[in-house]
Amino acid sequence: MPTSTHNRIAELHSLAAHAHTAAAVAHGKGDHLSARELSKQALEHSMNAYKLSQELATKAAKHDNA
Repeated sequence: MPTSTHNRIAELHSLAAHAHTAAAVAHGKGDHLSARELSKQALEHSMNAYKLSQELATKAAKHDNA
């Protein structure tokens, strides 16, 4: 797998972690609408990272079996 793809997955995980932290801070301040939006954004980043990881694992498995 190319390094750039690994970097993109790492970036998505970092974005998700940041959004989760921001959501926790917003919850602590009582800003629930913003916290909910940030939580949704964190979930989207996490799902994108997961999907990309799955795609790469599938491609790697096909390549190894070829």
